[in-house]
Amino acid sequence: MMAIRQIQSLIPAHPSSDGDGVRIQRVHGFSNPLFSPFLMIDELKSESAVDYIGGFPSHPHRGIETLTYMLKGHFQHKDHMGNVGELSDGGAQWMSAGKGVIHSEMPMMTDGQLHGFQIWINLPAAKKMQPADYHDFQSDVITQYQQEDGSLIRVIAGDLTIKGITFSGPLQQTGVPVTIADWQTNKAATFNSCLNPDFQAMLYVYRGTINIGEKAISAGTLAMLGSGEGLAISTRGEAGVLLLSGQPINEPVVHYGPFVMNSMEEIEQAIQDYQQGLLV
Repeated sequence: MMAIRQIQSLIPAHPSSDGDGVRIQRVHGFSNPLFSPFLMIDELKSESAVDYIGGFPSHPHRGIETLTYMLKGHFQHKDHMGNVGELSDGGAQWMSAGKGVIHSEMPMMTDGQLHGFQIWINLPAAKKMQPADYHDFQSDVITQYQQEDGSLIRVIAGDLTIKGITFSGPLQQTGVPVTIADWQTNKAATFNSCLNPDFQAMLYVYRGTINIGEKAISAGTLAMLGSGEGLAISTRGEAGVLLLSGQPINEPVVHYGPFVMNSMEEIEQAIQDYQQGLLV
């Protein structure tokens, strides 16, 4: 029998702000080794432009990757490498900061709505100083699979096996292997999949309420999952869930603002490089 992953702990998202006053709901795990290789999940959701109008003006990063995924709305990216990308509904953007990137990001509504996520993924020490990189993936290249019960799974990054069939997302070049997917349903449904037993896994519920075993998880909550080879989710009504699974990075994590390195000395070097125009 396949060992099904169970809930290990629940972490509620908390209100926060970033950039030029952008209101978000945030879950972070910089100091939690069970969160690795992920570092943070920000949910952007608004029907009012005043919540995000300032966006995220030009700022630096080193040592991480970011994945931005928009359910509703646009998200524009510009960076020092000359990349300009604008997502529409259902698209994703990936950026590897590596040794350094300076970029800006601007969320924009569609039909008066904005709903999306930015996920920070750690880079292992061996890749923290590699050249920066960027790709965007519009909605039509995100891998989709509709189940018989009408629910939809969208695989954004890595691979996910459902009923013996492996679905590969368009993003495959992350610093360590990860799987990031979105399960959506408008009615009672179930979702079952295989997960790499060597990966850590978590779920962020962004709509409705789901069940894992006898435990319910409501919107705005992250469920840290224990070990196992499989995942089994059910819901009695509409639901939306982000699945994050990845190979843990068993290295020290030192976080300071937009920089995530392995030591305070490396953080200080990143700050100095940025101040002297040497970050990129």
